[in-house]
Amino acid sequence: MSKKKKVVRKILHNLLLAILAVIWLIPIVWLLVTSFSGYDGMNTSRFFPKTWTINNYFRMLFQSDTVAQFPRWFTNTFIIAIFTCLISTIFILMVSYATSCMRFKGRKALMNAGVMLQLFPGFLSMIAIYFILKAVNLTNSHFGMILVYSGASGLGYLIAKGYFDTIPASLREAAYLEGASELTTFVKIVLPLSQPIVVYTVISSFLVPWADFIFARIILNSGISSDWTVAIGLYNMLQRNLLPNYFSRFCAGGILVAIPIGILFVIMQKFYVEGITGGSVKG
Repeated sequence: MSKKKKVVRKILHNLLLAILAVIWLIPIVWLLVTSFSGYDGMNTSRFFPKTWTINNYFRMLFQSDTVAQFPRWFTNTFIIAIFTCLISTIFILMVSYATSCMRFKGRKALMNAGVMLQLFPGFLSMIAIYFILKAVNLTNSHFGMILVYSGASGLGYLIAKGYFDTIPASLREAAYLEGASELTTFVKIVLPLSQPIVVYTVISSFLVPWADFIFARIILNSGISSDWTVAIGLYNMLQRNLLPNYFSRFCAGGILVAIPIGILFVIMQKFYVEGITGGSVKG
C-alpha cells in the first residue's frame, strides 16, 4: 500500500471515530446543559436552554420533597455499594487465588461450572431470588440486596485468576519454605504484587449496585421512597405527570450520580487498564 493510501485510510478512520464520538456525546451534553436549564420541564424545541441556573442542583441536594429525595437515595446506594464492594472483592480475590495458586480435587470442574454459570444473564434468576428473599422476609431490605449482589460474586473470578497466573510460582514456593501459611502467602506475597487487579475488582464490584436498576426495582417495591436507590428514585421522576416540574432536576441528579464514578475512574485509570490487560491473558 502506497504512502498516500495509508494517509487517506488513516484520515477516514479518524474521521469515522470522530463522528461516532460526537454521536455518543450528544445525549450526555444534552443531559448536562438541561441540568442547568432555568425551565423545570423538558424543552425539546431547542438544544441549549434560554436561561441558565444552578438551582436544579441546589434543590436536588438541599431541598428534598416527597418526589425528589436525592440525598437519601444517594446514601442508600452508597451504603449498599460500599458493603457489596468489600464483600465481593474479598470473595473474588479468594476464589481467584484458590483456582490459580492451589491444586485440589475437582478444581477444573469447579472452574468450568463457574464459567458456564456466568454465561447466563443474571435477570433470569431474579424472580426466583425475589421469592427466596420474600420467604425469609428480606424484600425491601438493603441487607438482602447486599447479600444477593455479593453472594455470587466469586463466579467472576476469571480475570483476577488470569492476573494471578502471571505471578511467578517461585515467590510462593519461597514463602512456603520460610514457613508461611496459605493465608500469609496470599496477603503478604500475592496481593501486594496484584495492585492493578485489586483496583479493577474494587471498581467493578462497586459499579454493580451503583448502576443497577432492574434488580433494585424488583426488591425495593414497597413504595416507600426513602428506601429507594438513586436509580429507582430518578426513574420515578420520569413519570408523565412529574416531567413538567422535575425533568431538569432529573438531569441534575444524573450528573451528580456520574461524578463519583468519574472521579474514581480518573484516579484509578492506570491500575484499572493494567488490571484488565494483565488479567485477560493467562501467563
